[in-house]
Amino acid sequence: MALEKLFQPSKIAVIGASRQEGKTGHEVFDNLLHDFEGKVLPVNPNADEVHGIEAADKTPENTDLAVIAVPSKIVTDVMKDLGEKNVEAAIVISAGFSETGNEKLEDRVLQIAEENGIKLLGPNVLGLINTENGMNASFASKMPGEGGISFMSQSGAFCTAILDYAKAENIGFRNFVSLGNKAMIDEIDLLKKWREDGTEAILSYTEGIDDGREFLEEAEHTSRETPIIMVKSGRTEQGGTAASSHTGSIAGS
Repeated sequence: MALEKLFQPSKIAVIGASRQEGKTGHEVFDNLLHDFEGKVLPVNPNADEVHGIEAADKTPENTDLAVIAVPSKIVTDVMKDLGEKNVEAAIVISAGFSETGNEKLEDRVLQIAEENGIKLLGPNVLGLINTENGMNASFASKMPGEGGISFMSQSGAFCTAILDYAKAENIGFRNFVSLGNKAMIDEIDLLKKWREDGTEAILSYTEGIDDGREFLEEAEHTSRETPIIMVKSGRTEQGGTAASSHTGSIAGS
C-alpha cells in the first residue's frame, strides 16, 4: 500500500477546522500551521475564516491529505466529497464508530475509501506526526524532535504518554502514528513502509493484531534490517480487560 500522500502531502485540508479553542478541529489546524512545510487549508461551512485563513465549504481541489474532525454521522458525506476531489489519503480523527458498536458506519466509510482509492487512517485516532516535514496532523499538543524512531499505537493515550516522555527526555522520533480502529491501515502496512523509508528503529504498542500470521511474517522480514520493539498489552488479567475494552480490540497472549 503506497502511503506517500499520508506522510508526505503537499496540501492538507482540515475538515472541521474550528476557531474555538479546545475543539479538536482547532487543535489540529493550529498544530499544522506551526511547522508543516506544505499548504494547510481550513474547511468549515460555518466559518468565514480560521486563524485568518479563508475557510472553504468543501474540500479544495488538488488536496493530497484530508484530516477529518467532524461528527461521525457526517463522515460518510465528507468521504464522498474526497472521492469526487480525488483526494488520495484521509485521517479520520472522529470517534463514534466500531469502538462504540457502530460497525455499519465504519464499514460504509471503509467502502467509500476503497471505491475511491483513498488511503484511510482511523477512524478514532489521535492523528499522525512526521517530523521530516514538520507535520503534526494530530491534536497532540507536543511535537517531538527529529530522530530515527517510528512509533505506532492503537491507543491514542499511549501515544500522548510517549510524546510527553520524548519531549521531556529530548528523544527524537521520525513518525508517530495513532492507528485507532484500523479500518484500513494497520500495523502490517506501517511495517512495510518503515523498513524502506530510513526508519532506524520501530516501537509499537499493540492491543490486538487482526492477522497474527501475516504480522509475524512481515515483522520477521522487517527486523532483518530494522529492529522492532513491541509492547503487547493484555498479557495479564487486568491488561487483557483494559485492552479488550479499548477500541473494540481483543488482545491475545
